[in-house]
Amino acid sequence: MKKQRIVALLLSLVAITGCSSSSTTTDPHRTSDTGADKPRVALIMKSLANEFFSTMATGAQEHQAAHADDYDLIVNGIKDERDLSRQVSLVDEMVANGVDAIVIAPADSKALVPVLRRAKQSGVVVINIDNRLDADVLTQEQVSIAFVGPDNQAGAKKVGDFLSAKLQKGDKVAILEGIRTSFNAQQRLKGFTAAMQEAGMEIVASQSAEWELSKANTIASSMLSEHPEIKAILAANDSMALGAIAAVKSAGREGEVQIVGFDNITAIQEAIQQGKVLATADQHGADLAVFGIEAALRLINDASAASDDIETPVDLITKENL
Repeated sequence: MKKQRIVALLLSLVAITGCSSSSTTTDPHRTSDTGADKPRVALIMKSLANEFFSTMATGAQEHQAAHADDYDLIVNGIKDERDLSRQVSLVDEMVANGVDAIVIAPADSKALVPVLRRAKQSGVVVINIDNRLDADVLTQEQVSIAFVGPDNQAGAKKVGDFLSAKLQKGDKVAILEGIRTSFNAQQRLKGFTAAMQEAGMEIVASQSAEWELSKANTIASSMLSEHPEIKAILAANDSMALGAIAAVKSAGREGEVQIVGFDNITAIQEAIQQGKVLATADQHGADLAVFGIEAALRLINDASAASDDIETPVDLITKENL
């Protein structure tokens, strides 16, 4: 059922542009074999050191290779999740480079809005993926940017509900949050919190580890030391879940503390198989940028087309359905 939903959404979007084959390029002057200029789409992501975003980049490159007569693709990323200034600079660089569209997973839901407004004012189509831009800041900047991505709160709620079924009412849990100015971090926190509250669990600690493995390891170790009664750690992404695994091992609590994550990266799939992680959420990173690219191409080809938000799939992943 999961694959059918993804395929159906892709087919509905791919119909916009048709299909052909060639390879991804970062050459801003490349044209098709017929000599006609092709639209150029810039994909701007967060840290490519995070497997989720490297997978996203690969999915986008494979899509462009299969639709090379339709558009060219420029792939960009930043060194880490906090490098906001570089991501802002990348937007400016892509506008100066004359791209037709920017598909962006913003590292911050607020800080990227002004530069994206300027990009739209210069005539560039902008599509927001993965991490939704802040609605209030969009209103203040008087700009509308379509969001293509999953319901992060619903995804986190699914993971939290699955975890709560393995715990006892009143058990104490901790949460490793993402960057707090990111909308997806806020939504995942809400989903985790709602699941724990509904099940009667006690959240004894909740702290941002800024999506990072090493920082999550340090913070989770501190949580386990301060609250040795913790029965579970809910990590807002899989990199932080990996940090929690290391902390639990160092504390000698393997098999006693349940861990859940979000993103379904390869290392977490292995950890689930080994029983080190209970569950994660899959927002289909390999397809997410493709959904955004297809939405951008639709607007490039028809400026009067509706620029509506598109909700993409997010699924619970456990040992039973890996």
